[in-house]
Amino acid sequence: MALFADRTAAGRELAGSLLPWKGSDAVVLGIPRGGVVVAAAVADALALPLDAVVVRKLGAAGHEEFAVGAIADGVRIVAPDAVRWAGMSARDVDEVEAAERDELARRTGAFGSGSADLSGRPAIVVDDGVATGSSAVAACRALRGRHPSRIVLAVPVAPARWHAPADVVDEFVCPHPRRDFWAVGQFYDDFTQTGDEEVVRLLAERRPPSV
Repeated sequence: MALFADRTAAGRELAGSLLPWKGSDAVVLGIPRGGVVVAAAVADALALPLDAVVVRKLGAAGHEEFAVGAIADGVRIVAPDAVRWAGMSARDVDEVEAAERDELARRTGAFGSGSADLSGRPAIVVDDGVATGSSAVAACRALRGRHPSRIVLAVPVAPARWHAPADVVDEFVCPHPRRDFWAVGQFYDDFTQTGDEEVVRLLAERRPPSV
């Protein structure tokens, strides 16, 4: 049996590690798509508004689930060691990025990323887990430009060896750091892909008129 039945269950458990933020002026920001499901459960449990921060992973050629980097609004992260492992050239990375920039723009338009006013407010960034960390770090870097008072990265599970960069994240919350980590999906009984429609619905239900 896995750690979590599904992403909603993971979010409810993760919220237990974030109780000091309950009812505060913080904003929960999910990383689409699956991270928004986890974030919605966190937002509900903590009585906080929900928004999205759109990120696209740069996948290795032939091994798209393995990230060699990530992009977000105004952010590009590439891991040289991962690029070498994947046997990719700089041109290969550029081609992957060009395709992902198009998808980033499409998802930003679809999900309304960036609508919440974060100035002077804590931002709690939520995903369904961390593997290489590229997507999570890209998301947090993108949010810095929106001047939150604090950035908290919160995920249900991550490799025990992974640590959030101190110059990007003010606080990292992970109730299940695991040594036996090979993929986020291994810790979920149900890790079904989340669709655009579900993301749009979850956000619409939890965005107050003022956000």
